[in-house]
Amino acid sequence: MKNQELLKLLEQFHNEIGLVENIDEDDRELLTHLAADIQSLLERSGQGNEPEPLPGGRLQEAIDRFQISHPTLTNTLSQLSAVLGNAGI
Repeated sequence: MKNQELLKLLEQFHNEIGLVENIDEDDRELLTHLAADIQSLLERSGQGNEPEPLPGGRLQEAIDRFQISHPTLTNTLSQLSAVLGNAGI
């Protein structure tokens, strides 16, 4: 996995979460859990563990949910999905 690229995208994702307006509690919770999932994945991969898939399809759910209302966030999520997919996660 390209940890440097993933770290950069994760940082961008965290920044964009902070900028998202007009979002309900359920959507914010989804983004918070997704960020925690990705952070956990990074920590495990940094320890030399085999990559595991993100739980529950949260990444795709977030992409689908924010596609129209938050296109910049969706773009970052799509990039994360591509990087993780290329890494076999």
